[in-house]
Amino acid sequence: MTTRKEVADLAGVSEATVSRVLNGVGPMKESTRARVLEAAERLGYHLNAVASSFARGRSGNLGVILPHVPKVHLFSTYYFSEILSGIGEAVHRRGYGLLLLFRNPEEVYDYVSLYRTLRIDAGIILGASSLPAEVEGIRRLAGEKLPCFVMDQHFADIRIGTVATDHVEGAYLAVRHLLGLGYRRIGFLNGSPQYSNSSDRTAGYRKALEEAGIPLDDGILYEGNYSRKSGYSAAERIYADLGKLDALFVANDRMAIGLMQGLREKGCSLPGDLPIVGYDDSDAARFTEPPLTTVQVPFYEMGRLAADKVLDRLSAEPGQGGTYLEILKPKLIIRKSCGGGSR
Repeated sequence: MTTRKEVADLAGVSEATVSRVLNGVGPMKESTRARVLEAAERLGYHLNAVASSFARGRSGNLGVILPHVPKVHLFSTYYFSEILSGIGEAVHRRGYGLLLLFRNPEEVYDYVSLYRTLRIDAGIILGASSLPAEVEGIRRLAGEKLPCFVMDQHFADIRIGTVATDHVEGAYLAVRHLLGLGYRRIGFLNGSPQYSNSSDRTAGYRKALEEAGIPLDDGILYEGNYSRKSGYSAAERIYADLGKLDALFVANDRMAIGLMQGLREKGCSLPGDLPIVGYDDSDAARFTEPPLTTVQVPFYEMGRLAADKVLDRLSAEPGQGGTYLEILKPKLIIRKSCGGGSR
């Protein structure tokens, strides 16, 4: 196997010069550069990709930092799998590696060390929340102005690159659809309050009711945690409240599917006893019985866009990337879970 010393001897330069030429580090006379490249080609010398990355101060990796939640299979959830697929497509197309890392949401995560130790060149944070430790870790990262984006979570006082969907509009579309069918007493099963998109969904729900002149009824507001199990558990209370409800908006499909299962086990006919609209347009939504009317969220496009934009920042001057915000639009997908109209 050809060594760097043999290339240096043939080109008449030092090994350090060979390294600088092949790694593209520092200024170099064109004649010297040409001599080194010619010698390397004649000898069939191939640069070690890992060594090259570290010589340039780059790892070649985009890091995706996810929450570690015991007993939760993140990669089986539509939200994470679709976003990761979009990120993976962009990373592959651009010749980068993808490094998955896990953080404890209860502890302040040292994002900055990932860059200083050359584990990653850029980062994307998935599943961020407003828990104090999460906020503090992201605040420290944002202060360093390193290339990093947060997915689908916004913070009032932290300036960091963000790609999200307009969940206010998505919830508004869902509730307006139910109102258009003549339903008035529309309940809402929301997700965990530490996610900004939960409050965004609440804002869209309230907006649609206010436009229709319907006062908010706290007695038909329910809370889950975005899991199928929490939707199934909510069926007990919602079943007891059927006399108060014309229809129900659910903050994601997983909860809606769990709820539908729980209600059917109690003898409910759907949508006859309770018209339901979900959220996400997951793969499972079209296979429920009845097929679920839902709000389509472009998770794949969000992941692809975030990866492209954060990798673009690697060519910017340090600290000069600025704050990037992209809000994508949701779309209502009408199926059969809402029934035919007012009850």
